Amino acid sequence: MIRKIIKIDESKCDGCGLCAEACHEGAIGMVDGKAKLLREDYCDGLGDCLPACPQNAISFEEREAPEYNEQAVLAAKAAKGRPAHACPGSMMKRMERTNSAEISVSGPVSQLSQWPVQIKLVPVNAPYFDGANLLVAADCTAYAFGDFHNRFIKNRITLIGCPKLDEGDYTEKLTEIIKNNDIKSLTIVRMEVPCCGALERAAVNALKNSGKFIPWQVYTITTDGRIKE
Repeated sequence: MIRKIIKIDESKCDGCGLCAEACHEGAIGMVDGKAKLLREDYCDGLGDCLPACPQNAISFEEREAPEYNEQAVLAAKAAKGRPAHACPGSMMKRMERTNSAEISVSGPVSQLSQWPVQIKLVPVNAPYFDGANLLVAADCTAYAFGDFHNRFIKNRITLIGCPKLDEGDYTEKLTEIIKNNDIKSLTIVRMEVPCCGALERAAVNALKNSGKFIPWQVYTITTDGRIKE
């Protein structure tokens, strides 16, 4: 069938890999330092990869190509342990923070350096995990503690969750993240409420299960917004 599909100009590609990260369908991969359209039937033709390319090496073309196969995409994601949906909002991205002291017209600048942050949505393997100081935090902690960005998110890769509201246990996912990536340290931030103990246990057990010995620390935030001594 004739349909719209992406085209990659390899002469312009510098091998940064941002397009592969942006492709939530998994159609693009890196081969010999260049981006490649690995599966034409995985490309939905929506072009989330286009704005991610700093070299403008990706464009659209209309040509003969297999029909987009959503079921194959979902099956491939399920096999890799990734969320079985194609939500653009869960597209992996990295944000570079050049000046941590910068103040914008609307207030302090965010210190968040990657997306997504929800434990259930984050991939097991991602470039931003390489050499990362990992933060695993209960989602309420950012609301309770006023300086959360500068005190905890700054210079860390952030994962958040709520053990009371999220289905399942985080231990297996966190184990895979720590085991399969070069994590340098682990910081756990939880609320003082009892249900938050499940988040701490999951993170600590994940570290033990990974077989790695890295520095780790737990901070407990009180409901009135203090770090508990």
